[in-house]
Amino acid sequence: MNHEPCPCGSGKAYETCCGPYHAGEALPETAEQLMRSRYSAFVRGDADYLLATWHSSTRPASLDLDARVKWLGLKVHAATAGGPGDESGTVSFVARHKIGGRAYRLEETSRFVREAGRWVYVDGDVS
Repeated sequence: MNHEPCPCGSGKAYETCCGPYHAGEALPETAEQLMRSRYSAFVRGDADYLLATWHSSTRPASLDLDARVKWLGLKVHAATAGGPGDESGTVSFVARHKIGGRAYRLEETSRFVREAGRWVYVDGDVS
């Protein structure tokens, strides 16, 4: 078994954290779990998962991930609603990355809703 740490920063192993979501073996139960799994998908270059977890009204036709981006870490600041019994929620976070040695921070409050019973990313406000 591979016990590499999950990129989402949960402290769990990838295989027991975001791995089952990426493999289609489980669905995130909360908006925060989905947001963390989407961050991990960016780290791992999994465009298919990102597109599959994007709301149908805002999903791009395709996603070209920049291989030069090196993701450095995720810090979740707050989650509002988005629990197992909710229909919508928001998650505020900072995702740090580098491109060509230059550091960047993406600070966003993302909106999530349930679509066909599963959590999906709608859009976000970048700070």
